[in-house]
Amino acid sequence: MNALLVLIPVALFLGLIGLAAFLWALRTGQFDDLDGAAERILHDDD
Repeated sequence: MNALLVLIPVALFLGLIGLAAFLWALRTGQFDDLDGAAERILHDDD
């Protein structure tokens, strides 16, 4: 039972860190062009 008193706050803290990293990635434009690199390889650069 004492382990839950430690593990629940640790899990919440790690979840908040993950959420903050995801929001940072959204804000900096990491997900703006998902298909660009996939289609760029199909076109020849002459």
